[in-house]
Amino acid sequence: MSGDARSSYDQGIKPPISIESRFRRFVVDYADNKVAVVALFIFLSTIMLAIFAPWISPQNPYDLAQINIIDGRLPPGSQGMSGMTHWLGTDDQGRDLLSGIFFGLRISLAVGVVSNLIALLIGLVLGLIAAYFRGRTGSLIMRIVDLQMSFPAILIALILLAVLGRGMEKVILALIVTQWARFARVVYATGLGEREKEYIEAAKCLALSRTRIIFRHLLPNCLPPLIVVGSVTVALSIGLEATLSFLGVGLPITEPSLGLLISNGFQFMLSGLYWISFFPGMALLIAVGSLNLVTDQLRDVLNPRLQK
Repeated sequence: MSGDARSSYDQGIKPPISIESRFRRFVVDYADNKVAVVALFIFLSTIMLAIFAPWISPQNPYDLAQINIIDGRLPPGSQGMSGMTHWLGTDDQGRDLLSGIFFGLRISLAVGVVSNLIALLIGLVLGLIAAYFRGRTGSLIMRIVDLQMSFPAILIALILLAVLGRGMEKVILALIVTQWARFARVVYATGLGEREKEYIEAAKCLALSRTRIIFRHLLPNCLPPLIVVGSVTVALSIGLEATLSFLGVGLPITEPSLGLLISNGFQFMLSGLYWISFFPGMALLIAVGSLNLVTDQLRDVLNPRLQK
Protein backbone atom coordinates (compact mmCIF):
# COMPACT_ATOMS: atom_id res chain seq x y z
CA MET A 1 0.00 0.00 0.00
CA SER A 2 1.65 3.23 -1.13
CA GLY A 3 1.48 6.48 0.81
CA ASP A 4 0.29 8.39 -2.27
CA ALA A 5 -2.64 6.02 -2.78
CA ARG A 6 -3.66 6.30 0.87
CA SER A 7 -3.40 10.11 0.71
CA SER A 8 -5.50 10.33 -2.46
CA TYR A 9 -8.06 7.96 -1.01
CA ASP A 10 -8.34 9.96 2.23
CA GLN A 11 -8.68 13.23 0.36
CA GLY A 12 -11.31 11.91 -2.01
CA ILE A 13 -13.48 10.17 0.57
CA LYS A 14 -14.98 12.24 3.34
CA PRO A 15 -16.78 10.66 6.29
CA PRO A 16 -20.56 10.79 5.79
CA ILE A 17 -22.51 13.09 8.03
CA SER A 18 -25.56 11.83 9.87
CA ILE A 19 -29.17 12.43 8.90
CA GLU A 20 -29.56 14.53 12.04
CA SER A 21 -26.67 16.78 10.98
CA ARG A 22 -28.07 17.13 7.49
CA PHE A 23 -31.50 18.06 8.86
CA ARG A 24 -29.86 20.59 11.19
CA ARG A 25 -28.04 22.12 8.23
CA PHE A 26 -31.31 22.38 6.32
CA VAL A 27 -33.05 24.09 9.25
CA VAL A 28 -30.17 26.39 10.27
CA ASP A 29 -28.42 27.20 7.00
CA TYR A 30 -31.61 27.71 5.01
CA ALA A 31 -33.88 29.12 7.69
CA ASP A 32 -33.60 32.54 6.04
CA ASN A 33 -34.96 31.10 2.79
CA LYS A 34 -38.64 31.84 3.28
CA VAL A 35 -39.61 30.18 0.02
CA ALA A 36 -38.05 26.86 1.08
CA VAL A 37 -39.67 26.99 4.51
CA VAL A 38 -43.11 27.73 3.09
CA ALA A 39 -42.69 25.05 0.40
CA LEU A 40 -41.69 22.48 3.04
CA PHE A 41 -44.74 23.33 5.13
CA ILE A 42 -47.05 23.11 2.12
CA PHE A 43 -45.59 19.82 0.94
CA LEU A 44 -45.80 18.22 4.40
CA SER A 45 -49.37 19.48 4.71
CA THR A 46 -50.17 17.91 1.35
CA ILE A 47 -48.77 14.58 2.51
CA MET A 48 -50.75 14.74 5.76
CA LEU A 49 -53.96 15.56 3.91
CA ALA A 50 -53.39 12.61 1.59
CA ILE A 51 -52.63 10.19 4.42
CA PHE A 52 -55.57 11.16 6.62
CA ALA A 53 -58.06 11.78 3.80
CA PRO A 54 -60.54 9.07 4.95
CA TRP A 55 -60.78 10.66 8.39
CA ILE A 56 -60.74 14.40 7.64
CA SER A 57 -62.79 14.50 4.43
CA PRO A 58 -66.36 15.80 4.82
CA GLN A 59 -67.58 12.74 2.90
CA ASN A 60 -66.33 9.74 1.00
CA PRO A 61 -66.91 10.95 -2.57
CA TYR A 62 -66.91 7.37 -3.88
CA ASP A 63 -69.41 5.97 -1.40
CA LEU A 64 -72.77 5.88 -3.21
CA ALA A 65 -74.64 6.02 0.09
CA GLN A 66 -73.17 9.48 0.82
CA ILE A 67 -73.80 11.02 -2.61
CA ASN A 68 -76.97 12.77 -3.77
CA ILE A 69 -77.26 13.41 -7.50
CA ILE A 70 -79.50 16.40 -6.74
CA ASP A 71 -76.44 18.16 -5.28
CA GLY A 72 -74.65 17.97 -8.63
CA ARG A 73 -72.73 21.03 -9.88
CA LEU A 74 -73.27 23.17 -6.79
CA PRO A 75 -71.02 26.27 -6.71
CA PRO A 76 -68.43 26.75 -3.93
CA GLY A 77 -69.94 27.49 -0.52
CA SER A 78 -73.33 25.98 -1.32
CA GLN A 79 -75.26 23.80 1.08
CA GLY A 80 -76.42 20.38 -0.09
CA MET A 81 -79.63 18.51 0.58
CA SER A 82 -78.01 16.77 3.55
CA GLY A 83 -77.17 20.11 5.15
CA MET A 84 -73.43 19.79 4.52
CA THR A 85 -71.62 22.85 3.16
CA HIS A 86 -69.58 22.14 0.04
CA TRP A 87 -66.77 24.70 0.38
CA LEU A 88 -65.32 23.98 -3.08
CA GLY A 89 -68.60 22.97 -4.68
CA THR A 90 -69.56 19.62 -6.17
CA ASP A 91 -69.07 17.89 -9.49
CA ASP A 92 -71.74 16.75 -11.91
CA GLN A 93 -72.50 13.65 -9.82
CA GLY A 94 -72.93 15.51 -6.54
CA ARG A 95 -69.57 14.54 -5.03
CA ASP A 96 -67.90 17.02 -2.69
CA LEU A 97 -64.84 18.45 -4.48
CA LEU A 98 -62.86 19.10 -1.30
CA SER A 99 -63.21 15.44 -0.35
CA GLY A 100 -62.40 14.40 -3.89
CA ILE A 101 -59.17 16.42 -3.83
CA PHE A 102 -58.08 14.83 -0.54
CA PHE A 103 -58.68 11.34 -1.91
CA GLY A 104 -57.16 12.26 -5.26
CA LEU A 105 -53.96 13.44 -3.60
CA ARG A 106 -53.51 9.98 -2.07
CA ILE A 107 -53.57 8.30 -5.45
CA SER A 108 -51.56 10.89 -7.39
CA LEU A 109 -48.76 11.13 -4.80
CA ALA A 110 -48.64 7.36 -4.31
CA VAL A 111 -48.38 6.69 -8.04
CA GLY A 112 -45.74 9.38 -8.58
CA VAL A 113 -43.54 8.50 -5.59
CA VAL A 114 -43.72 4.69 -5.81
CA SER A 115 -43.09 4.57 -9.56
CA ASN A 116 -40.13 6.93 -9.29
CA LEU A 117 -38.54 5.13 -6.36
CA ILE A 118 -38.55 1.87 -8.31
CA ALA A 119 -37.42 3.58 -11.52
CA LEU A 120 -34.66 5.40 -9.62
CA LEU A 121 -33.41 2.15 -8.10
CA ILE A 122 -33.31 0.43 -11.50
CA GLY A 123 -31.67 3.38 -13.24
CA LEU A 124 -29.19 3.89 -10.40
CA VAL A 125 -27.91 0.32 -10.44
CA LEU A 126 -27.70 0.10 -14.24
CA GLY A 127 -26.11 3.54 -14.53
CA LEU A 128 -23.43 2.75 -11.95
CA ILE A 129 -22.64 -0.57 -13.62
CA ALA A 130 -22.36 1.09 -17.03
CA ALA A 131 -20.15 3.91 -15.70
CA TYR A 132 -17.79 1.68 -13.75
CA PHE A 133 -17.33 -1.27 -16.09
CA ARG A 134 -17.79 0.60 -19.39
CA GLY A 135 -16.78 -1.58 -22.37
CA ARG A 136 -19.44 -3.80 -23.88
CA THR A 137 -21.52 -3.86 -20.71
CA GLY A 138 -21.73 -0.08 -20.50
CA SER A 139 -22.34 0.28 -24.24
CA LEU A 140 -25.18 -2.25 -24.18
CA ILE A 141 -26.90 -0.56 -21.23
CA MET A 142 -26.57 2.92 -22.74
CA ARG A 143 -27.83 1.79 -26.15
CA ILE A 144 -30.95 0.49 -24.43
CA VAL A 145 -31.22 3.83 -22.62
CA ASP A 146 -30.88 5.72 -25.90
CA LEU A 147 -33.54 3.54 -27.50
CA GLN A 148 -35.86 4.08 -24.55
CA MET A 149 -35.44 7.86 -24.55
CA SER A 150 -35.91 8.16 -28.29
CA PHE A 151 -39.66 7.60 -27.84
CA PRO A 152 -41.98 10.06 -26.07
CA ALA A 153 -42.91 8.91 -22.57
CA ILE A 154 -46.61 9.47 -23.19
CA LEU A 155 -46.49 7.22 -26.28
CA ILE A 156 -44.82 4.36 -24.40
CA ALA A 157 -47.28 4.69 -21.52
CA LEU A 158 -50.27 4.70 -23.88
CA ILE A 159 -49.06 1.56 -25.66
CA LEU A 160 -48.41 -0.28 -22.39
CA LEU A 161 -51.77 0.66 -20.90
CA ALA A 162 -53.53 -0.30 -24.11
CA VAL A 163 -52.06 -3.78 -23.68
CA LEU A 164 -52.25 -4.07 -19.88
CA GLY A 165 -55.52 -2.23 -19.26
CA ARG A 166 -56.44 0.28 -16.57
CA GLY A 167 -55.44 0.08 -12.89
CA MET A 168 -53.08 1.64 -10.37
CA GLU A 169 -50.43 -1.09 -10.51
CA LYS A 170 -50.48 -0.98 -14.32
CA VAL A 171 -50.05 2.79 -14.38
CA ILE A 172 -47.12 2.47 -11.95
CA LEU A 173 -45.53 -0.17 -14.20
CA ALA A 174 -45.96 2.06 -17.24
CA LEU A 175 -44.35 5.01 -15.43
CA ILE A 176 -41.42 2.85 -14.32
CA VAL A 177 -40.77 1.77 -17.90
CA THR A 178 -40.90 5.37 -19.15
CA GLN A 179 -38.71 6.92 -16.42
CA TRP A 180 -35.88 4.52 -15.49
CA ALA A 181 -33.72 5.49 -18.48
CA ARG A 182 -33.63 9.12 -17.36
CA PHE A 183 -32.03 8.13 -14.06
CA ALA A 184 -29.60 5.71 -15.71
CA ARG A 185 -28.34 8.42 -18.09
CA VAL A 186 -27.77 10.94 -15.28
CA VAL A 187 -25.93 8.41 -13.12
CA TYR A 188 -23.84 7.25 -16.06
CA ALA A 189 -22.80 10.78 -17.02
CA THR A 190 -21.88 11.68 -13.45
CA GLY A 191 -20.25 8.37 -12.60
CA LEU A 192 -18.14 8.39 -15.76
CA GLY A 193 -16.45 11.61 -14.66
CA GLU A 194 -16.01 10.45 -11.08
CA ARG A 195 -14.48 7.14 -12.17
CA GLU A 196 -11.40 8.86 -13.57
CA LYS A 197 -10.61 10.77 -10.38
CA GLU A 198 -7.71 9.92 -8.11
CA TYR A 199 -9.68 8.63 -5.14
CA ILE A 200 -11.27 5.91 -7.29
CA GLU A 201 -7.88 4.85 -8.61
CA ALA A 202 -6.56 4.92 -5.05
CA ALA A 203 -9.41 2.72 -3.89
CA LYS A 204 -8.47 0.20 -6.60
CA CYS A 205 -4.86 0.27 -5.46
CA LEU A 206 -6.03 -0.50 -1.94
CA ALA A 207 -7.70 -3.65 -3.31
CA LEU A 208 -11.20 -2.61 -2.29
CA SER A 209 -14.01 -4.69 -3.76
CA ARG A 210 -15.87 -3.44 -6.82
CA THR A 211 -19.14 -3.42 -4.89
CA ARG A 212 -17.67 -1.17 -2.19
CA ILE A 213 -16.11 1.19 -4.73
CA ILE A 214 -19.36 1.50 -6.67
CA PHE A 215 -21.84 1.90 -3.83
CA ARG A 216 -19.63 3.39 -1.10
CA HIS A 217 -17.53 5.84 -3.10
CA LEU A 218 -19.02 6.32 -6.57
CA LEU A 219 -22.66 6.45 -5.52
CA PRO A 220 -22.51 9.43 -3.05
CA ASN A 221 -21.02 11.68 -5.72
CA CYS A 222 -23.86 10.80 -8.11
CA LEU A 223 -26.61 11.74 -5.66
CA PRO A 224 -26.84 15.56 -6.06
CA PRO A 225 -27.79 15.61 -9.76
CA LEU A 226 -29.89 12.49 -9.22
CA ILE A 227 -31.96 14.24 -6.54
CA VAL A 228 -32.61 17.19 -8.82
CA VAL A 229 -33.67 14.92 -11.68
CA GLY A 230 -35.71 12.83 -9.25
CA SER A 231 -37.73 15.82 -8.09
CA VAL A 232 -38.46 16.84 -11.66
CA THR A 233 -39.33 13.27 -12.61
CA VAL A 234 -41.77 12.90 -9.72
CA ALA A 235 -43.53 16.02 -10.98
CA LEU A 236 -43.48 14.66 -14.52
CA SER A 237 -44.87 11.32 -13.35
CA ILE A 238 -47.73 12.94 -11.47
CA GLY A 239 -48.49 15.06 -14.51
CA LEU A 240 -48.21 12.05 -16.83
CA GLU A 241 -50.59 10.05 -14.65
CA ALA A 242 -53.01 12.99 -14.70
CA THR A 243 -52.74 13.10 -18.50
CA LEU A 244 -53.37 9.38 -18.85
CA SER A 245 -56.36 9.55 -16.52
CA PHE A 246 -57.62 12.62 -18.37
CA LEU A 247 -57.47 10.65 -21.63
CA GLY A 248 -59.36 7.77 -20.02
CA VAL A 249 -56.59 5.15 -20.17
CA GLY A 250 -55.08 5.59 -16.71
CA LEU A 251 -56.82 4.96 -13.42
CA PRO A 252 -60.42 3.75 -13.31
CA ILE A 253 -63.16 5.78 -11.69
CA THR A 254 -63.00 3.54 -8.61
CA GLU A 255 -59.40 4.74 -7.96
CA PRO A 256 -59.76 8.54 -8.08
CA SER A 257 -56.84 10.81 -8.89
CA LEU A 258 -56.47 14.51 -9.53
CA GLY A 259 -56.33 13.81 -13.25
CA LEU A 260 -59.74 12.15 -13.15
CA LEU A 261 -61.18 15.08 -11.20
CA ILE A 262 -59.87 17.52 -13.79
CA SER A 263 -61.25 15.36 -16.57
CA ASN A 264 -64.70 15.22 -14.97
CA GLY A 265 -65.08 19.00 -15.11
CA PHE A 266 -63.46 19.69 -18.47
CA GLN A 267 -66.69 19.34 -20.40
CA PHE A 268 -68.35 21.95 -18.17
CA MET A 269 -65.66 24.63 -18.48
CA LEU A 270 -67.45 26.50 -21.27
CA SER A 271 -70.66 26.44 -19.23
CA GLY A 272 -69.11 28.52 -16.46
CA LEU A 273 -68.72 25.61 -14.03
CA TYR A 274 -65.02 26.34 -13.60
CA TRP A 275 -64.65 24.96 -10.07
CA ILE A 276 -65.01 21.30 -11.06
CA SER A 277 -61.64 21.36 -12.86
CA PHE A 278 -60.06 24.50 -11.38
CA PHE A 279 -59.64 23.39 -7.77
CA PRO A 280 -58.22 19.91 -8.55
CA GLY A 281 -55.85 21.59 -11.02
CA MET A 282 -54.68 24.03 -8.34
CA ALA A 283 -54.14 21.16 -5.90
CA LEU A 284 -52.00 19.39 -8.51
CA LEU A 285 -49.99 22.57 -9.15
CA ILE A 286 -49.39 23.23 -5.45
CA ALA A 287 -48.29 19.66 -4.70
CA VAL A 288 -45.84 19.51 -7.62
CA GLY A 289 -44.45 23.03 -7.11
CA SER A 290 -43.79 22.64 -3.39
CA LEU A 291 -42.11 19.28 -3.99
CA ASN A 292 -39.68 20.80 -6.48
CA LEU A 293 -38.76 23.69 -4.18
CA VAL A 294 -38.11 21.42 -1.18
CA THR A 295 -36.02 18.95 -3.17
CA ASP A 296 -33.91 21.74 -4.63
CA GLN A 297 -32.87 22.71 -1.10
CA LEU A 298 -32.17 19.10 -0.10
CA ARG A 299 -29.82 18.82 -3.08
CA ASP A 300 -27.28 21.12 -1.37
CA VAL A 301 -27.66 19.35 1.98
CA LEU A 302 -26.93 15.93 0.48
CA ASN A 303 -24.05 17.11 -1.73
CA PRO A 304 -20.89 15.30 -0.52
CA ARG A 305 -18.72 18.16 -1.78
CA LEU A 306 -20.42 20.57 0.63
CA GLN A 307 -20.11 18.36 3.70
CA LYS A 308 -18.20 20.03 6.52
